Parts: sequence; structure tokens; C-alpha cells
Amino acid sequence: MKSQTPSSKFQRNPKLQAPNPDSEGCIRAHRFGAWDLELLWNLELGIWSFLRLAILLLLAAAPAFAAPALQTRHVLLVMADGVRWQEVFTGAEEQLISKEFGGVTKTNDIRKEFWRATPEARREALMPFFWGTLAKQGQLYGNQHKGSTAHVTNGKNFSYPGYSEILCGFSDPRIDSNAKKPNANVTVLEWLNGKPAFAGRVAAFGNWDVIPYILNRERSRLPIWTGFEKTDPKLNAHWAMLEKLVADHTPTWGTMMTYDTFIHAAALEHLKTKRPRLMYVCYGEPDEWAHLGRYDHYLQATHHFDRFVGELWAASQADPEMRGRTSLLLVTDHGRGTSNASWKNHGANIADSRFIWMGALGPDTPALGERTNVPTVTQNQIAPTAAALLGLDYKAEQPQAGPVLVDALPKITR
Repeated sequence: MKSQTPSSKFQRNPKLQAPNPDSEGCIRAHRFGAWDLELLWNLELGIWSFLRLAILLLLAAAPAFAAPALQTRHVLLVMADGVRWQEVFTGAEEQLISKEFGGVTKTNDIRKEFWRATPEARREALMPFFWGTLAKQGQLYGNQHKGSTAHVTNGKNFSYPGYSEILCGFSDPRIDSNAKKPNANVTVLEWLNGKPAFAGRVAAFGNWDVIPYILNRERSRLPIWTGFEKTDPKLNAHWAMLEKLVADHTPTWGTMMTYDTFIHAAALEHLKTKRPRLMYVCYGEPDEWAHLGRYDHYLQATHHFDRFVGELWAASQADPEMRGRTSLLLVTDHGRGTSNASWKNHGANIADSRFIWMGALGPDTPALGERTNVPTVTQNQIAPTAAALLGLDYKAEQPQAGPVLVDALPKITR
């Protein structure tokens, strides 16, 4: 039978004597231990509750487009002034390939270049990039023959109101002329350029001398090139050289605008060397040739526009940083009339000129092609969609802006 006496170790050192379980000190220690465990348990529960609440608050406050992550890091917003949806979707119009209605003298040449037996073949001849790449890999809106309608919301159906609606995301009834008045509204370009992640990575190129006013150059401080600037060759030799070419060619439209090829050359070089996060490019020739009643030049300018867009896209996909990370948005500022006479003009008095077309292409846009039997889309959706492609909620800070093009960017839910 083992001894029940304390071990010799405790006997030798009184300080190490085992405490009496019934002693006051042991009772206090026992009570403290239980309270301590309860405190720790409650504290742990409190921490987990706090973490759960914090996570819920973060999820509630996070933008809807925070997840899943978008692949787009660069957006090209490209516009053609006054190109009708009819030519985009059905190609050249036969009655206008004439001297009487379209001012065309070399009708055989134009027919050879752009006339085909079917609307599908005609549109591919006129706009091969649109129908060979955009309509296959992206989305194209506005073919009313197939249940897709796109229109402006400004009710004016001419340039300044349309440009502003595209770039600001809403129409402004105060804008009722093409006068050179600084835009009181902040565009999506200026809005993005004001954010640290995009500062200095936004630029605009446009073939119209009113564009600097639409973008409010003095306030926005955006780099804007129209061909009539006086660039110091030490700062940008390419722009300075192009400005000399603009000044040296025989002017067609005075100092209001130049040829689109100069705008394209400046924009393409900027894309290749600066890799902008958002670049706006506007080609203006189609509208001016239409106003002059030259349907042949209108078709050729539209054909050039298609090629220019293809070259911008090709350059973005050839660049390691931009390849697979660039989205393209395409739009026009207004439509035109539909008769043999009214095709030359547009405005509030020509109801059909409110109808436009829009396109989207990029890694975050499903390849749904030519849209058919879909809800109407509007011009004021372009700016919020451009911002959304870059992961930002433009409408949260600009509530009057239109909604994001949901089908073009299904990762964004609103």
C-alpha cells in the first residue's frame, strides 16, 4: 500500500507545499479562474461578432462591380460624327449613289466599291472591321429592322448636345447650340482624370474645334488634340509635325476641322506610346460630307472610320500591357434624315435623326454579336459603361447619368 503522505519534495520545501483546497486563497483562485474563462469566452464571442458585422458592412458598402474582377484596364471610346444606323446595318443606299440625290458623279466607281446584292454584303464592304470583328467578338446595337433601337435622350439631335450626353452620361437642356461655350458639366474623362489611379492617363483627340469647349479644357486640364494646337516640338514632336501638315494642306472646312487621318495619326501614336487608361477619339468627316450632299465622300469617310477603329484595336492587341485588357466603346452623336433630301441633315425637326447605333468589344463583353429583339439602349449609357469597365461607379457620383449597358457588361449588376 502506497504512502498517502506528501512527497519528500514538498516536505523539504515548505514554499512548495500543496495548498489546502478549502483555504481562502484557493477558493479565490478557483473563483478567479472560472470568471477569467467566462470573460475570455465572452471576449471571443464579441470579437467574432465584431468581425462578422465589419464584413457585412464592407460588403454592403462595396461597389456592385467589385466582384468578380474585371479584366479591362484600358478603354477606347471612339465616335463617328453623324454616321447613320442605316449604313452601319444595311450598307450603301442605292438611290443616294446618284448625282441627283447624293452628289455622286463617278457612280460606277462608288457602286464597284460599296454596292453589293444584299444588305449583309453591302455593310461588310463598307465596314469590314465592324462586321468581321466587332459583330463577331463583341456587340452591336441599333438595327431597327431586327428589333434593336438606340437613340439620344437630349431631343436636339445635333452635335454639342450629343457629344455632351455621350461624355457626361446625361442630357442638359441648357446646351441648345454648337456655340463655343465651356461645358458646365464634368465629363467622364475629367472625372476619371481627377482620380489618382487615372491622373495623366486620360486623353482626347477630336476633329472639331468645339471639342475643347465640350471637354472644358481650361477647367479639366485634359490633353486635347484637334490639329489646330501649337505644340512645342520639344514636348511632342509628332503632334507638332502633324499640326504643320494640317496648316499646310488646303483647308476644306477652314479652321473648324481638318481631315480625320490627322486625328487618327495623333491618336494612334498616343495609344502606342502612352497606353492611356481612357482615350476618347472622335472622327468628324462623315457628318461634314453629308451636310455638303456628297454621299460618295460620306461613304468613303465612313469606310475610313471603320479602318481607323480597326487600327486602334489592332494596336491595343499588339501591346503586351493592353492585349486582352482593353475594351472598345463605339457610338455616334446623332443620326440623320431618311429621305433623298433629309439624309443630309439632322436636328430636332428631323425626328428620325434621334436614332443612333452603339457597339462594345472587349474581354468583359460577351460575344453576342448584332443584337436582335432587345430593350432600347440610349446615348447616356456610354459614360457610365466606360467607367464601369474600369471598375468605377460613375452613376453613384453622377445620379442623373444613364445606367450601365448591362448586356455589354454582365458582371455589373444594377
